[in-house]
Amino acid sequence: MAAQSSDGEIARAVSELLDLRGVKVNRDVLRDLLEASLDLADGVPSRLDLKIATAALAEMGRAFHLFAPFRGIPKLTMFGSARTHQSDPLYAQAKDLAGRVAAAGWLVVTGAGPGIMAAGHEGAGPEGSLGVEIRLPFESASHPELAAEGRLVEMKYFFTRKLMLMKESAAFAVLPGGFGTLDESFELLTLLQTGKAEPAPIVLVDIPGEPYWEAWERFVVGEVIRRGLASPTDAAFYRITDDVSVAVEEILGFYRNYHSRRFVGPTMVIRLRTAPSDAELAALNRDFADICSSKGIWRTAPLGPERSDREYLELPRIALELDLRHQGRFRELIDALNACTGGAAVPAPA
Repeated sequence: MAAQSSDGEIARAVSELLDLRGVKVNRDVLRDLLEASLDLADGVPSRLDLKIATAALAEMGRAFHLFAPFRGIPKLTMFGSARTHQSDPLYAQAKDLAGRVAAAGWLVVTGAGPGIMAAGHEGAGPEGSLGVEIRLPFESASHPELAAEGRLVEMKYFFTRKLMLMKESAAFAVLPGGFGTLDESFELLTLLQTGKAEPAPIVLVDIPGEPYWEAWERFVVGEVIRRGLASPTDAAFYRITDDVSVAVEEILGFYRNYHSRRFVGPTMVIRLRTAPSDAELAALNRDFADICSSKGIWRTAPLGPERSDREYLELPRIALELDLRHQGRFRELIDALNACTGGAAVPAPA
């Protein structure tokens, strides 16, 4: 029986393989990826396990290639029912929303199926759309124009598809749908509640006279929150509206002042477009003392890792040590930051 290679020999072989492929960037991460793949050769995973892992990795690779050219463009993912007909007022609502967001310079991303997904692509147009399609035996390809433009990727697994629909987007609009839509809605909320996703607005869009999401909220508030299974502040993660103008304002307004965040050790740095005035900073410290360490909220220059990575060095910043159990309150802090004017005069209402 041939002797088993040592860890050092495997590491050298992996490095040689990366050299052969001409890899210059992110070699450390790719080395870990290849070595993790080799760990699957220990005989424990079944053949089916290996086929699932292989297919999932290949799907993610294709999706990464789809999104890479559009990395600097903000994206709205739209979820909703594939069963919504073109004659349904909900279809027109979705189409209008997608068109307005695309007109603001965003891309609209959907699951590339019929119904609400088709309405999203119709509203945004092929040049404003990206699709992540699930392969189903009872549905044919719905958007050949996206495929022709290289703006569509097909996936076998729901979990890889959902990962890409959520990972790549800066906002989410969810229209009434069935089990899949509800699954996507609750997963979004779970990711925000646990801090596993970057903060983003979620708009739950109804049509006038058809309060689907209001009925959903009655269950969430009356059962889930009432029983202590979620926090009352978790309701800050979403907004329900039947007005497309309100939905668009919720999406775009989330980034009115808030830009992004980064953790440097226990410190969370929040990048802004306008720094809060002294009075606004004092109000933030007063109103959000419950979710900060004793250091409070302070202004800061870019920290070392941010400077090394050249991350938005031109933007003003504040920093805090956030109590990570209170993500709903953190969303409320973002809303408060978006109301800051930096001491500028506030224009009188029209």
